[in-house]
Amino acid sequence: MNVVVVHDYGPLGQILLERLKKTSLHISPLLISEPDKADLSALAQWVPDDTDLIVNALWLTDPEAAEQDPEATRQAAFSIPAALAEHARQYNQAVFQLSSSYVFDGRKQSAYITSNPGQPFSQLGNWQWECEQALRTLVPRHIILRTGWSLGRFIRKVQGSASAHQTIELSSRHQGQPVSYRDLARVMVAIIQQLDCGADVWGTYQYAGAEAVSQYDLGLALVGLPGTPGDVRVVDKVPAWASLELENATLGCTKIRNTFGIKQRPWRSCLTDELEVMEITHDSPIRETVD
Repeated sequence: MNVVVVHDYGPLGQILLERLKKTSLHISPLLISEPDKADLSALAQWVPDDTDLIVNALWLTDPEAAEQDPEATRQAAFSIPAALAEHARQYNQAVFQLSSSYVFDGRKQSAYITSNPGQPFSQLGNWQWECEQALRTLVPRHIILRTGWSLGRFIRKVQGSASAHQTIELSSRHQGQPVSYRDLARVMVAIIQQLDCGADVWGTYQYAGAEAVSQYDLGLALVGLPGTPGDVRVVDKVPAWASLELENATLGCTKIRNTFGIKQRPWRSCLTDELEVMEITHDSPIRETVD
């Protein structure tokens, strides 16, 4: 199977490409270094005609950054995926698209399942939900994978505050499941390999790390990472930026386990590795970026 991987300079794209190149698949990387400036009219020149699957590894998981630059968010979260879907429809190709728990409103009392309708209240969630609906309309052969919180994003947030010797405000009211770059790449490769075997398993799936946790308890776990000053204090308080967060961001992952045999891995076992990945790929823990 011929696979085009759309990626930026972030860690996920690099790790995903490394893993895929170890398989029997034919992989063509497509780097979009500045998604907000991408010339979508040139798409036909980017994607080879013999492509079977377009994998969009542009992973957006930061609602704060999305609110700060709505136009760039629309481009990366909707315009680029929609253009890829239009191209795939024209050339009879399949599409693999990432989404997130931010398509929901967080009011459900239990974990969200794939059939729950989106009710987003942020720029990020809105464009991801619009993207999901566009893909379902344009490309029958699609995989939409919703993810939980980016573990790397919270490492950056905690260590960014720690570097300024600030008290870190995190809320115990907001629950979710972090997922690391390497774990997400593992899941994506497993799905792609089964598609290569001819599995007719198109549709929407969800994946997040095992064990739901509050943002406050996640912060307590992260301050113990190497490089964090010992005098940093995490307090249970709802910060201003939490207005963009779902109080319940937990995702049911039964469907992906039953369909692909993919089991959730505990995010706690990924902490040190995630920090190392961010350092190796120059995704600095104290640099503010869109994931």
